[in-house]
Amino acid sequence: MPHTILHIDLDAFYCAVEETRNPELRGKAFAVGGKPEERGVVASCSYAARRMGVRSAMPMGKALRLCPGLFIVSSRHGLYSEVSQQVMKRLHDLTPLVEQISIDEAFLDISDLHEAPESIAHKLQSRIRDELQLPCSIGLASNKMVAKIATEVGKSLALSEIKAKGEVKPPNAVTVVPFGEEATFLAPLPAEMLWGVGPKTSARLTELGIHTIGDITKWPDSEMIRMFGENGRDLAQHSKGIDDRPVVTERETKSISQEITFSRDVRDDKVLEKTVEEQSAEVARQLRKNDLAGSTIKLKIRWPDFTTLTRQTTFQHRTDQEDEIAKAALDLLKIVRKPNQAVRLIGVGVTGLGQPIRQLGLWDTSEARRRAAVRIDSEKERKLQEVLEELQEKYGKNIIKRGNMS
Repeated sequence: MPHTILHIDLDAFYCAVEETRNPELRGKAFAVGGKPEERGVVASCSYAARRMGVRSAMPMGKALRLCPGLFIVSSRHGLYSEVSQQVMKRLHDLTPLVEQISIDEAFLDISDLHEAPESIAHKLQSRIRDELQLPCSIGLASNKMVAKIATEVGKSLALSEIKAKGEVKPPNAVTVVPFGEEATFLAPLPAEMLWGVGPKTSARLTELGIHTIGDITKWPDSEMIRMFGENGRDLAQHSKGIDDRPVVTERETKSISQEITFSRDVRDDKVLEKTVEEQSAEVARQLRKNDLAGSTIKLKIRWPDFTTLTRQTTFQHRTDQEDEIAKAALDLLKIVRKPNQAVRLIGVGVTGLGQPIRQLGLWDTSEARRRAAVRIDSEKERKLQEVLEELQEKYGKNIIKRGNMS
C-alpha cells in the first residue's frame, strides 16, 4: 500500500508570529532580523517586502536599499520556539509519526488515518489558523521529497494568483500529488528543485542540456551514475518521483552549542571571557534539560577576515557542569587567540554526548565507589545547579546567584 506523506511549512513564520502580537504589521513591508548598523541580516520578511526584492539571509542594509520604507523588527527566538512547539503539539495530536525538520517545517505520515488526505490537510490548516492565527501551506504525496516539492509549487502558484489580484497575503496553499502521478507532476519543474541538485550539479546539468526534472528521466540511469557517481543514482530515482526515506520521529542529539556574532569586532579580554562563561552556562543548562552530558568541549572562533577556527579538548568523563565547560573553553581561547586579537564570532559547544553519570546505589562495590568518588561529587553539583535554575526561572536570573564561601 502506498504511503501518504503530509509536508507542512508555516508561511513566513517569524513574520506571522510578529503579526499575531502586532496586527498593525499585517500587509506592511517589514523584516525580522538585526539592525543594519550591527551587521544584521534578514531572518524573515513579509510578503509585501518580498515583492520589493527582500529575501531571507540578505544583509539588512541591502534590504533597506531595495525597500527604503522597510520596518525592522528585532528577532525574538524564544517566542518563535514557543509558538513552534504549539504548532508541533497540534501535529502530534493528529499522528505520532511527525518529523520536525526545522522550527517551521515538518513531515507527517498520515497513511493510517481513516480520512481523505486532502480533508485532513484542510482541517489541520484551519486549526492552526483559527487557534494560533498562523498561515501554513501543505503538500501531500506518496513520499517526502514529492510532498515537499508540492508545497513549494503550491506556494509559488498561490502567490502568483494573489499578486495578479493586487493583494498581499500568505499563500495558504494545499497541493495534492496523487499516487502514480509523481513523475508527471515533477517533469515540467526546473531541475534545481530536485533534492540533491546544488549550484555545481545544476551548472553541469545545464551544460548537458538538462533543464527540467523530466529531462533527467530521458537519460539512462547508468549514464547519470557515470557522470555524477552515487548522486547520479539519486538523481535518476528522484526525477521519477521515487523516494523511500521514512518519516523519522526522533533524531539523536550529537552536539549542543551556543555562538554569537558580535555587532562590532571585540578585542577586550574580559568581554570575551564573560561571553564564553555565559555560553558555557547555557550549554550546560541545555545538557541538563535534555538529560545529557558530553566529553568533548569545542571552541569556535572567527576573526574579522572571516577565517574560522575550531579547537577542542576531550575529558575522560562526561560532564554537564558549566564550570568544567567554561574552564576548558577558556583554556582553548588562550591557546588559539593572541593578545589584543579582534574576534568577530565566538562559540562554545559540547559533543560526545551520552547519559550523565548518576550516583551509585546501595549495593555497588567498594572498588566501584572508590573509582566513582569524583562522579558522586559531580552529581551533587548537578543537583545543586538544577535547584538553582528552578529558582532562577521563577524569580529571575539576576535575583538568585551562586555565592562564594569565605
